Amino acid sequence: MDYFLLVVSFAVILAGALLFTNAVEWIGHRLELGEGAVGSLLAAVGTAMPETLIAIVAIIGAAEGADQVAIGAIVGAPFLLATLAMGLVGLFAYLYRRRREQGLELKAHRPTLERDLLFFLLFFSISLALAWGAPDALRVPVGIAVILAYPVYIRRTLRGGGEVQDHETLNPLVFERRPERRESPALTLCVLQLLVGLGAMVGGAHLFVEELLHIAESIGVEAVVLALILAPLATELPEKVNSFFWVREGKDSLALGNITGAMVFQSTIPVGIGLIFTDWELSGNAALSVVLGLAGGLLAYEVLHRRGRFGLPAVVTWFLLYATFIVVVAVGA
Repeated sequence: MDYFLLVVSFAVILAGALLFTNAVEWIGHRLELGEGAVGSLLAAVGTAMPETLIAIVAIIGAAEGADQVAIGAIVGAPFLLATLAMGLVGLFAYLYRRRREQGLELKAHRPTLERDLLFFLLFFSISLALAWGAPDALRVPVGIAVILAYPVYIRRTLRGGGEVQDHETLNPLVFERRPERRESPALTLCVLQLLVGLGAMVGGAHLFVEELLHIAESIGVEAVVLALILAPLATELPEKVNSFFWVREGKDSLALGNITGAMVFQSTIPVGIGLIFTDWELSGNAALSVVLGLAGGLLAYEVLHRRGRFGLPAVVTWFLLYATFIVVVAVGA
């Protein structure tokens, strides 16, 4: 029954994330935000929200082992985004290089990409620097500062977010059933769908945490290991499918912004919450995921921002970084 409920929680979280993401993208279009801002802010926050809710629900629940689930969820998502998700986007660009007008060259809003990756590298590094026994007098103020950094990022992204996203790049609003309004849904309907999606994610996250702890206890596996692997795969990767399709069509600003913007969100808001409300003592596996995630982020900055193109060696390296973590966990289990 625990496994069945875990699958149900996955489905509820992802259904809520689908509604949430779809709604925020339409809200961004209606508010005439730049394409870079829509990808790095609205789409990214929507896809990052389920993972963040898992961590928050775990902390609030205060069950035995819940802190480790929270920490695993917090550091596992940026790690997956900076390795496996980047690798899959690069792979799609390589496979569809003949279909893409720009080939393997990057056609994206470069200032947004640079800002995203630098913010991620800075604040994810902080999560590693304070990973072993930092006193509350240091950890809590740093956590508050990390959270406050995200509004700074939002302001800078809104000021330079590129051109407004074309409505043709958006899927129709799920709640809009009238054919004549599919290209211009009411803003109030978008907000309603957003709230319903958020509610589904909260409920699914609560169920996920409970069942994850039960399963970890029954099979004798550390909860943090399951949180590091299962939670990001279930809540982050499926919602990045849009990125894979966008990069195939040559819409690199949306494809990469959806990933790098989520990396910024995950390395600030959830990390700040973890620093404030947990002891933030990373296990060996959690610390390894942070190190490998930083390596993936550095590679993304070098290849995508500095060189401005996708390359097969980078794709292989991103996959190897993710595979390294899986192998280490499997050997140590």
